[in-house]
Parts: sequence; C-alpha cells; structure tokens
Amino acid sequence: MKKYLLTVLLAIFAFVARAQNDGDIIKVGDQMPAFTIVSDDGKQISSASLKGKVVLINFFATWCPPCQKELAEVQQKLWPKFKDDKNFQLLVIGREHTDAELAKYNEKKGFTFPLYPDKNRAIFGAFAKNLIPRTYLIGKDGKVIYAGKGYTEEEFAGLMDKIGASLK
Repeated sequence: MKKYLLTVLLAIFAFVARAQNDGDIIKVGDQMPAFTIVSDDGKQISSASLKGKVVLINFFATWCPPCQKELAEVQQKLWPKFKDDKNFQLLVIGREHTDAELAKYNEKKGFTFPLYPDKNRAIFGAFAKNLIPRTYLIGKDGKVIYAGKGYTEEEFAGLMDKIGASLK
C-alpha cells in the first residue's frame, strides 16, 4: 500500500511540475536566438541584420482569438507610433502559416504592417515550445528585455512603454 501511495504521489508531483512548464525556451536576459525568415518569394531577414535595433517579435496564428485582439492593438496603437523609427523593427510572424495564407488573412484584416511566415515553427521553436500569442522585445544589445505570452490590455500598455524607453 505504501508503494502504491508513493507512486501516486510521485505521479501527481510530476503532473504538477509538467503543468508548470509554460514552454519557455528564451527568457528575459537571454540573447536573441539566431534565425532567418524566408518568405515564399525568397526574401530573407536574418536576426544578424537587426543588430543595434529594438526589435519586437510577435508570434501569432490566424485562428487564435487573443492573437486577433493583440494584432488589432498593434495596428491601432503600436505600429503608428513606432513604424517610422529607423531604430525599431517589428516582426509579426505567423506560426505554421505560408505567405499565401498570410496575404489572404491580411486582405481580410487590412493590417498595414508586414506579416512573415514560419511554416514549420522553425523560428518559433527557437523561442518557445507552445502557447501563442508570444511577444519578445529585444534591446539594441540583442538581449531579450520583455517576454510575454497571451494578451491583456495592461501588458500591452506596459510593452508600449518599454519600447519607447528602449528607443531613447
């Protein structure tokens, strides 16, 4: 009976520990992972080319309701405020989407910022294992200064402040 009870307790502990794992690979203070975004038309953006810029990376999916709310805020508040700053780069990356899918989605939504494909989670997989939306703010030194998952208006407002402060 004691062995059975111990086994059950260990199983419960393992389950709780696993549930606590939120899929983070990259955390605040870590260096931005190396990656290259490749569009269907062959256009490439490498993380190395972003050196010295404040970079906001947002992972989303077209079917994700919290992602829709967050991208609407990016369109209304973030993009108009920071798009003309030469020291800022926005990368909104569609997890498991192609350029064609993103073009169709953008036609429906009317976003004025670019969307980039991550067809097989190659880029997402360097940052996290699961959960979207995910947002990472990278400082000019290439280190992560903000890592968020999910979406709330309060966190988005704080992110806007962090971007502004990082660009000064």
